[in-house]
Amino acid sequence: MTTALRDTPQSIADPIIELVAQGLGKHPAAHLWRKLVAVDLSFYKSPLSEEIREEGRAEGEARRAAEDVLEVRGIDVSEAVRERITGCGDSEIPRHWHRRAVTAPTAEDVFEDE
Repeated sequence: MTTALRDTPQSIADPIIELVAQGLGKHPAAHLWRKLVAVDLSFYKSPLSEEIREEGRAEGEARRAAEDVLEVRGIDVSEAVRERITGCGDSEIPRHWHRRAVTAPTAEDVFEDE
């Protein structure tokens, strides 16, 4: 579907992208469709594709924020800590880690109580 939509005028493709997303609802395929739209149709400016790109930027920023705060404070960030931060699939947990990174004495203390 995304391959066919590449050559479709945006005025036609946008509603199709949105209708497919709505039709998939909460099914597991909806997550795959969102990824395909974000990657495969990155040149489209549909509301769904813009929302997906914004979500991705926000999640990436939240993940990097905890690591950045630790590094600015001069705290060593091991590869294991870096992988744990960047590999987190939940968008709220990195926000929590970011708040903890402000006062944590070590990088590992960011994850205390988990």
